[in-house]
Amino acid sequence: MAESECGNVCDAQSCCSREREVAASSAAVKVFPNKIYKSEQPKGDHVTGMTCECGVFGAIACGEYPTQLDIAQMICLGLVALQHRGQESAGIATSLGKSSKNFNVHKGMGMINNIFNDEAIRKLKGNLGIGHTRYSTAAASEVVNCQPFVVHTAHGALAIAHNGELVNCESLRREVLERGVGLSTHSDSELIAQSLCCAPEDVSEHDGPNWPARIRHFMTLAPLSYSLVVMHKDKIYAVRDSYGNRPLCLGKIVAFDAGHANIEDQLAEGWVVSSESCGFLSIGARYVREVEPGEIIELSRNGYRTVDIVERPDYKRMAFCIFEYVYFARSDSMFEGQMVYSARLQCGRQLARESPLDADLVSSVPESGTAAAHGYARESGLPFGEVLCKNRYVGRTFIQPSNRLRQLGVAKKFGALAQNVEGKRIVLIDDSIVRGNTIGPIIKLLRDAGAIEVHIRIASPPLQYPCYMGINIPTREELIANKLNATQLANHVGADSLAYLSVEGLIKAVQMNKTHVNPLKSGYCTACLTGEYPGGLPEELSW
Repeated sequence: MAESECGNVCDAQSCCSREREVAASSAAVKVFPNKIYKSEQPKGDHVTGMTCECGVFGAIACGEYPTQLDIAQMICLGLVALQHRGQESAGIATSLGKSSKNFNVHKGMGMINNIFNDEAIRKLKGNLGIGHTRYSTAAASEVVNCQPFVVHTAHGALAIAHNGELVNCESLRREVLERGVGLSTHSDSELIAQSLCCAPEDVSEHDGPNWPARIRHFMTLAPLSYSLVVMHKDKIYAVRDSYGNRPLCLGKIVAFDAGHANIEDQLAEGWVVSSESCGFLSIGARYVREVEPGEIIELSRNGYRTVDIVERPDYKRMAFCIFEYVYFARSDSMFEGQMVYSARLQCGRQLARESPLDADLVSSVPESGTAAAHGYARESGLPFGEVLCKNRYVGRTFIQPSNRLRQLGVAKKFGALAQNVEGKRIVLIDDSIVRGNTIGPIIKLLRDAGAIEVHIRIASPPLQYPCYMGINIPTREELIANKLNATQLANHVGADSLAYLSVEGLIKAVQMNKTHVNPLKSGYCTACLTGEYPGGLPEELSW
């Protein structure tokens, strides 16, 4: 461990790397010539600052300590529910809430159930804690990059778990370095931690550190993109950037026999915060609400309270990542008062209105396109049926290193239900197409099983631009939509036809079941579809 000039000691290197449906880009930036942006560093440079779609989770017990709640086990189960957001590594940090000197920390590479055995959980004693699950790039697949990121400050230990990517990391890096602080990684999480270690000049801290003021100062320096859980001694802070780009929600731990009673009438045994609500029921928690854009929530043994809200400029709208609805989130999670499944169902309905077909059967590429396929079937009046059988014991195809292996992976991953397919005209629904490598072998599989027509319908618009806010979308040259239009792509993959959902249709679909549509509190980031980035393009890197 190395101590910096300001007295902060960093005991771990960390980054929130990103790799969802798409593998890491293998080339430097090609979209904007002569500029290298953070999200487009070459793999061979072994840069640790690449960021990705990750999951964060925090839990705190109410009442007297020591608590009867198994906080570590709850966080572990919460992370299992977020496993779809990151399968590379995971970590948990817990605190007894009495001393600010030390946290109990356990991190590791691989799946959560392989990292946290009974012995590891027993050592994570605590009344509060935070956890993180992560996707990495090929260059950063190391245990030193696992989160939570822990630093030891003049006021005690501070733990941070982060989902997202700092668009203006370069200016923030300069600001930290100018204070005389040495940085050991290119990670956003280390930047965030070191930014919080020093108090703003205009903040008085005679009675101890003012963490909400420090967090607010960081948020004014870094407008997006992040959701954070920050733990210090006996408190957890839940933080969401002012644009609401990355998701974060709050839950209430209730009695085991609470059932489906009114959540407001239930006594809180504790509180949880998570990237998604999908794991709440499995740990005895109930969804309360989302953390609002720019909101800083303080969780303690006495409950939760909003300590500050950092507003974005009046001329800027909220920019929630629309691909959370399309692909990333688990279908039973809640965003904007609606379940993700219902939004995907509406995407399928809208797709049927925009691109109708005369066919015998509607089906999906399981399981990503299933909800949209049901929506398409209901709107079109065509029957829904399964045509593909998924082998659940084969790894994800998008993490394999070459097109040949990726295509072979598709053959191993799916089997055709020949009796459902033979002699049928099939409408096959999927959520998205990135490189276009996997859909062709699936079409061939169905034709070999006897399908006479295979029509592809995609429940999202074509991906055309990279993402700089935490999702690993490749360079423009790798995105198939920038090479082939829908007709050309249909010919390329062997489909009888292919059509995408429009951008306008996608926005309409995800708003269909929202509980409120306030234009001042609503808006989506569609940068990967339109090239319109809510915070502008990221800064050019000097390192």
